[in-house]
Amino acid sequence: MTTLTVSTTPTVTAEHPSRNLLRDIRIVMTRELKPVLRDPFTLLFGMIQPLVFLALFGPLLSGSMGGSLGGGVWQWFVPAILVMTTLFGTSATGANLLFEFQTGAHERMLVTPLARSSLLIGRALKEMVPLFGQAVIVIAVMTPFAFDLHVGGALVGLALLAVFGIGLGSFSYALAIAVRKQDWMFWMVQQTFLFPLMILSGMLLPLETGPEWMRIAAKFNPLSYLVDAERTLFSGEVLSSAVLWGWVAAIVTAAAGLTVGIRSMLRSAA
Repeated sequence: MTTLTVSTTPTVTAEHPSRNLLRDIRIVMTRELKPVLRDPFTLLFGMIQPLVFLALFGPLLSGSMGGSLGGGVWQWFVPAILVMTTLFGTSATGANLLFEFQTGAHERMLVTPLARSSLLIGRALKEMVPLFGQAVIVIAVMTPFAFDLHVGGALVGLALLAVFGIGLGSFSYALAIAVRKQDWMFWMVQQTFLFPLMILSGMLLPLETGPEWMRIAAKFNPLSYLVDAERTLFSGEVLSSAVLWGWVAAIVTAAAGLTVGIRSMLRSAA
């Protein structure tokens, strides 16, 4: 007589690696957002800051070279402001990590089963949440002032900024690890690179009126391709060479940033 044995052990189905990564990114992003939600004043101030910059710098730009900017001053300047907020936000990702080094929170995160790349991507995407809020407010305020909204191009533009922000945030993460014993060095290096990147991207002023060496240097600045792509997308052109080069710059930056960031993280944990 044959005895049938029924196993009571539950069957474990392995999750696809991509699902695990997306879950880990969500966990890290949620963890990083909780302090922000507990202190909404900082979030609200960050949303108002781009409007202050538009109100103070926009009229000067309009008066000095408004007629030479294709599509109008605001169509040219508003996308650049969104790029600038992304630049400031994601480049400061490492500042939160420096605080976690002091409290020991970073070491506790490293012993969890979370994917190492999720620690970088989740932190960078957390910085994109205020950016989306800033974008909605800026567009809503500027639409009555001759700013034409093209929803499709704007959504693609925000996705492009998110990809670029992942790379820049990862570089910031790696910088924080490198200078964790001298945290003041983080801000010195960040500011040293930040403003040349801004100026050589044509974000604030068109480079066509600048010297030739600046135009040549801009060709080696990935941020300049991103700014051109955002202006093109916000004007309603989704399929163009400027947008293609913007995606190339964003993807290369993201890949390089994640590579450097993950290597720095593994070395710090060794």
